[in-house]
Amino acid sequence: MTSHHAAADVATIEQDQPPVSSPMLALAEKAVQSGQADQLERLMDMHERWETNEARKAFDRAMAAFKADPPRIEKNAEVDFTSNKGRTHYRHATLDHVSNVISQAMAPHGLSFRWTTEQEGNQVKVTCIVAHEKGHQERVTLAGQPDNSGNKNGLQQVGSTITYLQRYTLLAATGLAASDQDDDGGDAGTPVEKISDEQLSQIEDMLEATGSDIDRFKDWAFAGIPNGRSIPLSDLRADQFPRAMEMLKHKQSQKNGASQ
Repeated sequence: MTSHHAAADVATIEQDQPPVSSPMLALAEKAVQSGQADQLERLMDMHERWETNEARKAFDRAMAAFKADPPRIEKNAEVDFTSNKGRTHYRHATLDHVSNVISQAMAPHGLSFRWTTEQEGNQVKVTCIVAHEKGHQERVTLAGQPDNSGNKNGLQQVGSTITYLQRYTLLAATGLAASDQDDDGGDAGTPVEKISDEQLSQIEDMLEATGSDIDRFKDWAFAGIPNGRSIPLSDLRADQFPRAMEMLKHKQSQKNGASQ
């Protein structure tokens, strides 16, 4: 089976799944009928947490499907000029090209992205927000100084930096790169094997069962990687799976022991 067919199958399965109903809703209806306001408030809080967790799971599944058949981003523009520092020559993928390719590949999986921009002193900060239709969002932020190369005025310097940061935050948030991004980088090596969909489900179930904090788990899983908390759980390396399950099972046994 090709990666394209595999991704299509994952998307089809996800779309065909019936919506999961919160187990708290039926209890909430009973609480309303019996006038138990305190119990209703607790149930609604539980329902909100349940919905948040389901949205996160849907996001991880969508990102896994998106990455099963990632779009190819070509370097579609060339820069070639000579200054007093010598010749500058390289090819790169423009922001409009990167945005179009990624948005078209994301849409079938219910994913989208947008940016927010702010300026603090001499720093321009751009955040890329990747969102799923169920509501879960994850962010990557990068900052830099206005680009004062060439003969740009002040606004052009800021605009150039924003464009640069938008492109790189989007690539970082999606885990993609322009083909041959490092022209002289040589062979990047064998791709790292990621966890399977079944292993992802096991990890998610154990995180939920143990009441684990997702961000703290990602701090361990993606230690040393910038913005590691924005990386979907589906990017966990396959060789990390046994250790992750061992940690979570140990936490579950401690939790069960404490409740007895």
